[in-house]
Amino acid sequence: MKPKLLAIELWGVGDLAIASKFLQKASEQFDVTLLAKPFARDLQARFWPAIKVIPFRAPWTAFGFKEKYRLLSWPWRDMAGLMQELRRPKFDVVVSARWDPRDHLLLRLTGAKRRFGFPRMGSRFFLTHPLALPDPNHHRYEYWRTIGTGLGLDMPPAEAVQLSPRQSGRIVIVHTGAGQPIRVWPLDRYQKIVTHLRAQNYVVRILCNPEQRKWWLQAGETAVATPATITDLLNHMGDVGAFVGNDSGPGHLAAFLGIPTFTLFGPQLPAWFVPLHPAAAYVDGKACPYKPCSDSCRFSAPHCLWNITEDEVWPQLAQFLQRQIPPPIPAPALA
Repeated sequence: MKPKLLAIELWGVGDLAIASKFLQKASEQFDVTLLAKPFARDLQARFWPAIKVIPFRAPWTAFGFKEKYRLLSWPWRDMAGLMQELRRPKFDVVVSARWDPRDHLLLRLTGAKRRFGFPRMGSRFFLTHPLALPDPNHHRYEYWRTIGTGLGLDMPPAEAVQLSPRQSGRIVIVHTGAGQPIRVWPLDRYQKIVTHLRAQNYVVRILCNPEQRKWWLQAGETAVATPATITDLLNHMGDVGAFVGNDSGPGHLAAFLGIPTFTLFGPQLPAWFVPLHPAAAYVDGKACPYKPCSDSCRFSAPHCLWNITEDEVWPQLAQFLQRQIPPPIPAPALA
């Protein structure tokens, strides 16, 4: 019988995608349970059928300081029930790749004898195996890789990670949404990029956030799609050979599916969050003294992202696509 392992990843879609190689490797040696947001179940059915998912929306992962710490509105009864559920399996090992004392307290309350994490603000007290932080210039995946090394797992370096076999479709997805507005490149610039793509005979599929749909319809894009769930988003990624979009969860899911990604970064650092695919490419945001700013811009607009022009993006994107899916040669006109 395999020992029981609990992994905690309570944040976004991209964070969970970054954890996926660890989950895959750990499931070879452990009976793995994942504590994550409810959307993890959409991924579990498709990518981790052997892993149990316990859904939990941690109140401290809400966006905005006031929303995080309205303690009277926290679901205390649900959290008490969660702790009973986490203690019941008697986990042998519990892990978190975040240097977050709240995660570490959860690890301690499970009662597991082996607790791996990166201590911060006195949280070493909750851990039996406090780990040294990886090089701060390295990808966030390195935190999971460090835990994997501590557990004896053979984890590849970030640049060699490919979570699924390479897709060979010819469609280019352009996804213009993001979880936070300051990560969204202006839509009129995306429209110009789409025009360039079609002029080069690429087949383009446009996806967007719900609040962007009206803009695209008014711009003449009658086939624009607005996926409402992770499953719906994944269903739109069949026959796709490349993904273009903002620094957000959909790009990480595309890489998860084996699709090369081209990402426009703004307030975050590509070295930390570029999607895990050997062919991933990106445009870095403009310099700002406050980068990385964790989605709390000090200015009226995210100049680090909005000051990137389509004239800068297009040549780099064209080279990326030439490597991934060269445009089809138009059929000769009939005589």
